[in-house]
Amino acid sequence: MGKLTSSSLGYPRIGANREWKKALEAFWAGKLEEAAFLEELKAIRLHHLQKQQEKGIDLIPVGDFSFYDHILDTASMLGLVPARFGYEGGIVPVSTYYAMARGNKEASACEMTKWFNTNYHYIVPELNGLSPVLTQNRPLEAYREAKQELGIEGKPVLVGLFTFLKLSKGYEPAQLDELIGQYLPLYEQIVRELAQEGVQWVQIDEPILVTSLEPEDVQRIRRIYEALHAVAPELNMMLQTYFESVESYEEIVRLPVQGVGLDFAHGAKRNLEAIEKHGFPEDKVLGAGVIDGRNIWRADLSASLDLLNRLSAAVPFERMIVQPSSSLLHVPVTTAPETALDPVLSAALAYADEKLDEVVLLARAIREGADAVQAELDASVQAVAALNASASRSNVKVREAAANIESQPSTRHSAFAERRVRQQERFRLPFLPTTTIGSFPQTPEVRSARQKWRKGEWNDSQYEAFVKNEIRTWMDLQEEIGLDVLVHGEFERTDMVEFFGEKLAGFAFTKNGWVQSYGSRCVKPPVIYGDVAFIEPMTVKESVYAQSLTAKPVKGMLTGPVTILNWSFVRNDISREQVAYQIALALREEVEALEAAGIEMIQVDEPAIREGLPLKQSETEYYLDWAVLAFRLSTSTVKDTTQIHTHMCYCEFHDMIESIRALDADVISIETSRSHGELIHSFEEFTYDKGIGLGVYDIHSPRVPEVGEMVSMINRALEVLDPSLFWINPDCGLKTRGLTETVASLRHMTEATRQVREERKEGATV
Repeated sequence: MGKLTSSSLGYPRIGANREWKKALEAFWAGKLEEAAFLEELKAIRLHHLQKQQEKGIDLIPVGDFSFYDHILDTASMLGLVPARFGYEGGIVPVSTYYAMARGNKEASACEMTKWFNTNYHYIVPELNGLSPVLTQNRPLEAYREAKQELGIEGKPVLVGLFTFLKLSKGYEPAQLDELIGQYLPLYEQIVRELAQEGVQWVQIDEPILVTSLEPEDVQRIRRIYEALHAVAPELNMMLQTYFESVESYEEIVRLPVQGVGLDFAHGAKRNLEAIEKHGFPEDKVLGAGVIDGRNIWRADLSASLDLLNRLSAAVPFERMIVQPSSSLLHVPVTTAPETALDPVLSAALAYADEKLDEVVLLARAIREGADAVQAELDASVQAVAALNASASRSNVKVREAAANIESQPSTRHSAFAERRVRQQERFRLPFLPTTTIGSFPQTPEVRSARQKWRKGEWNDSQYEAFVKNEIRTWMDLQEEIGLDVLVHGEFERTDMVEFFGEKLAGFAFTKNGWVQSYGSRCVKPPVIYGDVAFIEPMTVKESVYAQSLTAKPVKGMLTGPVTILNWSFVRNDISREQVAYQIALALREEVEALEAAGIEMIQVDEPAIREGLPLKQSETEYYLDWAVLAFRLSTSTVKDTTQIHTHMCYCEFHDMIESIRALDADVISIETSRSHGELIHSFEEFTYDKGIGLGVYDIHSPRVPEVGEMVSMINRALEVLDPSLFWINPDCGLKTRGLTETVASLRHMTEATRQVREERKEGATV
């Protein structure tokens, strides 16, 4: 290995123009035959490898590309297909693979949840006593393809066994050692075959090692890697961690592997301290993740170079690989299309391609000396400094308010019990009130209208008339379906965060900054680059119009401060906590504007609180404290009769119940349909004493659930929750669903509610 090798940990799947997304959706829609689909994905995959090759990356990852999700890939490679999908062995068919991800008419999809503290979703493997078998060696196939097609001596990527098992469900903690014994022979076969093929390096991703580990977990990790080393001693294994500093540093770096990859962007302080205190083994290579793989900001390359030089005191450059801190899956592909942004902002951005350029440039600076690339180093320093000095980061009023947050109101006037009585009198809702989470299908017509407006083909009046018509249509549909609390449908909105960011100071929007959220679902996160401030009302007009069409209550719909934070690319010159407070104070003005306009149910969604949880347990309480405070800053100034709702995605409820209570929302809805049983179990152990709705069907699947399924889910929840506080709703917004399935599912939901009301013969009002 030469002096300071460059590498990457993974590349975005979606393509610069979302070619991957378009291919998947064409295949699912029956517009692309399977053979043509597979060829198209191969072409995309090889193009991504070739781009990295042309940029000069020395060690290119292969096998990071996926048809949907890398954890689902691993599960299917190990033959872990739940019985409900009718799998009969062998290589998992493409149809079965996608049925696990999306569900089908016969079977519900596997659970989906967030990948550590990111906004990427993975498919949760269901072990449930299944006997694993190696159906195909995916890393080996990827290695062979890259070598044969492009002459690339690639670095196969494999999800580590310990991480895979810890992220799976369907077993008791006491079974973990038994499962390791069951699965380890398959991993041994994978690495043995890689070694026999002549693979030089394999990247084994174990991000679970940055979370809080038990002492016995370290012993389990050692057992795994001693076994893998024993069967393939000549194979160089890079044990790769990311997203934080590694736990149990001394034990991890002594494992029988040839390299250890550490994150020096998000775990820099502790990883650096560990190396400087304990050293780094002389027989190992350090994967130095000095370029931030999760955010879009250009690096101050002089500072990055200083960090590499500091590391070299413990690890000589000959035993170091410079790389991003994590896979570049979490950032867009290239800044090339971003010509419309303010030049100061644009110059400070770096997407995947630019981050690879930064990696190569750092490697060159070490190999040839900093003087050889001084102009590039200076340009990076100047770009970062110019943004920090810009007027967008100098709003004194906003800065002072966020810095003195303890002086801001953050408590409702009355306790929930008192508010509940007044809200009952105000709204007179029936037993088990029904509602939706907020959005309705964004049909091709809706998307087309928005595009015409954005391109100037429609003026504001034409577009507003279209949106009003959509609102009217869906208000009528909701009345006809029989829902009790209505929503306007959010037809004027693209993304639930982008919409608000476009109307607040301190945000910018990219032309092509798409990233994968789950499957083919791509999002274009806003860029929080400056101080955040309220400008003018953002949602009042549509909400008031919808309320004018019905006597039933209409919820105002906002995205909460922590979700806006966690679903954006966030400035890195001040703390995330301070940014959250800035957003919260801006949203409070919108909440007050809605209330003043007569909207007295206001939903402030926080589906992303969980993904912001620190990966270290020791930091969880502090994060939850400021996240709860940010929500309460947004919602605490309203009258007692104004009902505050929120929505959250499934989280380890028992770990967060005190914080969820502390939000002090009058009603919370929780996305639970793929993990309903687990959450119900949490309520058997912990009580919840405010209004709550557990999602009674999965909106991520096109499948229309039967009425009986929903009746069972409702009744199961009512065994452990106060029926007088229970709401009925889908588990998330309906934006991505089709019209027919949405109406059918909501009809089934209201019919299920009617049946449960009849069965329980409760009173007319709560």
